[in-house]
Amino acid sequence: MDGLGSAGTLYFEGFLLDRRAGCLRRVENAGTATPIALGSRALDLLTLLVGRRGELVSKDEILAAVWPGRVVEEANLNVQISKLRHILDHDRPQGSCIETVIGYGYRFTGEVAPADPTALTESWPPSDNADPLEESREPCAADAADLAGNAQHAATTVSPRRLHVAVASFLASLSLVAVLVAALNWPSLRFVEGLSIPPPLSIVVLPFVDLSSDREQQYFADGLGEDLTTDLSRNGQMFVISHNTALAYRNKAVNTKRIGRELGVRYVLEGGVQRSGNLLRISAQLSDAETGANLWAERFDGDTGHSFALQNEIARRIAAALNLQMITAEAGRLTQHPDVLDDILRARALLTKAPTSATRAAAIALFERALALDPRSVTAQSWLARALAARESDQITASPTADVARADALVQKALAAEPQNPLAHYARGTVLRAQDRFEEAIPEYELAMDFDRNWLEAYANLGQCKFYAGASEEYIPLVEQAIHIGPRNPVIAVWFGRIGLAHLLQSHVDEAIYWLEKARTASPALPYVHARLASAFALKGDTERARTELANARSLTHDDHYASVAHLNAEYLGVPKIRAGFREVYFAGLRIAGMPEI
Repeated sequence: MDGLGSAGTLYFEGFLLDRRAGCLRRVENAGTATPIALGSRALDLLTLLVGRRGELVSKDEILAAVWPGRVVEEANLNVQISKLRHILDHDRPQGSCIETVIGYGYRFTGEVAPADPTALTESWPPSDNADPLEESREPCAADAADLAGNAQHAATTVSPRRLHVAVASFLASLSLVAVLVAALNWPSLRFVEGLSIPPPLSIVVLPFVDLSSDREQQYFADGLGEDLTTDLSRNGQMFVISHNTALAYRNKAVNTKRIGRELGVRYVLEGGVQRSGNLLRISAQLSDAETGANLWAERFDGDTGHSFALQNEIARRIAAALNLQMITAEAGRLTQHPDVLDDILRARALLTKAPTSATRAAAIALFERALALDPRSVTAQSWLARALAARESDQITASPTADVARADALVQKALAAEPQNPLAHYARGTVLRAQDRFEEAIPEYELAMDFDRNWLEAYANLGQCKFYAGASEEYIPLVEQAIHIGPRNPVIAVWFGRIGLAHLLQSHVDEAIYWLEKARTASPALPYVHARLASAFALKGDTERARTELANARSLTHDDHYASVAHLNAEYLGVPKIRAGFREVYFAGLRIAGMPEI
C-alpha cells in the first residue's frame, strides 16, 4: 500500500482525503482546500481504493466493504465509479486514475502520499455572519447524519470554545447550502448519503402486491418485481436498489417521499397483480419520490397458461417504458446551471421525441456542450457519436459525410478509454451501419444486447444489419420484437418503415403500404418513408398519390438524394438478393411515380 499505513489524511491528484472524518477536498493553487459533496458510498469506495493504491481490488471486496450486509446490483457500483471518475479525472491530461480490470475489479493508479491537513486553509464562500474565529474550525464540517451520534464524544474531547466554533461553522454551512438551494431553484435538499441528493435515474421497485383472493399467487408478484429490478440494473446508467432491500417494504403503507429519503432514490415504482380465472392483470405506476407525483401508469393483461413467459414479457415492457419516462422526468428537473450529466439527460430527452432535423440538431448541440465541459467523458462521446451517425442514417442532416467522420473519431476515442463499454459499442455499431458496414456492425449490437436485453434500438438495428447482410428471414422478427416491447418508443416510425420496406422488396405491396403509412403517421419528417410509399402507391396503380409522396421525400432532404434512379442505384443496397429487390421492385415503382433514370 505504498507505506500509507494509518495516515489519516492522504494527498493525491490535487485532492485531500481525510479518512477519519470521511471528507474529500480539492486543493487549489492558492493553498486552500475546497470541500466536495460526495455521498457516503462514493467516499467509502474512494477510501478503499486510495488506501490500497496500486492493488487490484475485486468487485466482491468492494461490494462487501461499501455495502456491508446488503445485496446490491453491480450497476450500483458502476454508478459510484462513474461519479468518482467525473470528479477526479476532470483536469487529468489522460486516462483515469481508477483503472478498470475487466471481469475482476478496479485499481487506483494515482500517486498517493500522507499529508498534513493543517498546512492548508479551508475554502468556504463568504458569509455575512461568519464567525471571526472560523479559521480555527476543523477541516471538514460534521456530516449531518453523524452529528447527533458524535455530540457526546465531541463535548468530552474538545474545549467549549472550540466546540462552539465547530457547531457554529456547521450551522453556517447548512445556511449556506439552503441559500444555494433557493438560488438554484432546487425543490428540496435531502439528507441522504451525507448531504448529497439522490443520483439521477435512481429507483426502487417495491414488492408488487398480490390483489387476488388466492395468496398462493404471490410468487408471480415477487418474480415480477425481481425480474424488473434485474432488467433495470442492466442499464448501466441507472442506480437501482436491490430486490432484497425493497422486500423490507412489503405489506407496508407506501409513503413515496419517505421511501425516497430512506433509500436515496428519485423514483419509486409500485404495482399490483390480480387474477380472475385464467386472466392476469398487472398494474404499475412510477412516482417522483421528491414530490410524490405520479409520472406514469400502465396496465397489462395476460393468460396464466404461460405465467412465466408473461412475467418475463411484462417485466421487459415495464423496464423499457420506465427508461423513457425517467429520462423525460430528469430533463424536467434540471438546474439553471446544468453540468455534463444534466446536458446529456436533456439531450437524451430530446431523443425521446420523433426524429426530425430540428430535434436531432438540438440534441447534438447539448451532447457537444457536455463534451466541451468534460472532453474525456466516454458517455458524452458515445451519445454524440450515436446521434450523429443516426442522423445520417435517417437522412435528416445537411452534412452526412462530416457527421459520420466525427462520429467515427468519437467512438474510437471512447473505446480506447473503455474497451468494454456497452454504450460505446452500441455507438460503434451505429457508425458502422451509417458507413454501410453492416456485417461489422452485427457483433457490436449483439454485445449491447448481451448487456441489456431491453435495448430495443439494438434489436431493430441488428435486424436491419442482418437484412442487408443477407439474413432477411431474421429481419422482421427482430424489428417486431422491438415494437412489441416498446410500443411507445419515439423511434417506432423508423421500425415501421423498415418492416414496410421488407414487404415492399418482396412485392407484398398492400402490406408495405400498411406499415409505411403507420410510419408516416408516427413521424412525417422521415424522407425515405415517403419515397417507399411513392414506390408502393405506384405499383398499386395510384400514380397521383405516388407523385405526391415522391415530392414530399425530395422536399425533406437536403440534397438531390431522390433526384434520379441512377443516384439511388449508386448506394450500397446489400447482398445480391437484396439488391435485386431494390432494382426490380423499389426502383420500378419510383420510375412509375415519375423519377427519371438519370
